[in-house]
Amino acid sequence: MLTVSVVVFVVLRMLPADPVAMLLPPNASQADVLAMRHQLGLDRPLPVQYLQWLADIVRGQFGYSLQTGQPVGALILNALPTTLQLLAGGLLLGVVVGVGTGIIAFLQRDTRAEKIAEVANGLAMSIPDFLWGILLMLAFGIGLRWLPFVGPLDGRYTIVRHTGFLLLDALLDGQFAAFGNALWHLVLPCVALAMGIAPPLMRLLRSSLLEVYADDYVTAARLRGLSDREILWRHALRNAALPTINVLGIQVSLMIGGTLLVEKVFGMPGIGNVMISAIGAHDLPTIQALALLYALVVQMVNAIVDALELMWNPRLRSAS
Repeated sequence: MLTVSVVVFVVLRMLPADPVAMLLPPNASQADVLAMRHQLGLDRPLPVQYLQWLADIVRGQFGYSLQTGQPVGALILNALPTTLQLLAGGLLLGVVVGVGTGIIAFLQRDTRAEKIAEVANGLAMSIPDFLWGILLMLAFGIGLRWLPFVGPLDGRYTIVRHTGFLLLDALLDGQFAAFGNALWHLVLPCVALAMGIAPPLMRLLRSSLLEVYADDYVTAARLRGLSDREILWRHALRNAALPTINVLGIQVSLMIGGTLLVEKVFGMPGIGNVMISAIGAHDLPTIQALALLYALVVQMVNAIVDALELMWNPRLRSAS
């Protein structure tokens, strides 16, 4: 993480944006500019700036937003639950659909249905998350008017903030109608995020199952009288899952980045929306903190995937 923090700090300092320019009027004097740079610590050598920033991060002090003047940590804590809800919904939906369609495509191998599924899967993989969001909004939000597509909740509802997680707060508040409304608002953005996970999972799981079924132990299982479905659920699926878990970790990391634009498309007040707003305003303290947060989360995802692989495959445990 120390390397990541150095990269984040150096890259952001290389950008041409000057945070002082957004804090002072265009006619500010040179003395005012120098005074503001001193106040922000931008007149110190870069190594000193980095060490001070790192020390503040260790103490949980992320600085203050140049846009709002609020502590960056408070902005993150306020927006994080919305992003976590979207990620959880997108991940759950993506895994269920990806694994389910992968198994179905395998069971329907060498049929016309499999060919159609492969073509549809290829098309789905070529469309990025945010474009899925726009297409879903146009189709089911604006066109058919089946689902809400702006914000986390209709304006007629007011939910007291207990945890920051809107669904949980609605239940704690006893507002079940608001809970249902918030759930409907999550459908389209969660589906958009899930479309970044489901197609690759479907393709890889199907390919892995085909490879597993070519192994000798599958032939031996057939000779013992086991059906294809029994072999699938008892043996093949577990062995085919290992490469799928690895790819799932990569796709989740990509999905975390995809939340930036998906949140913007659907007007969700999450981390992605805060990040885009900060980039547009050259809000350096907020950008630094959020970039480090995204990098930390990706590292955590990779660690979880490694742990799952060790749990899933005893041979990896013995090798380690």
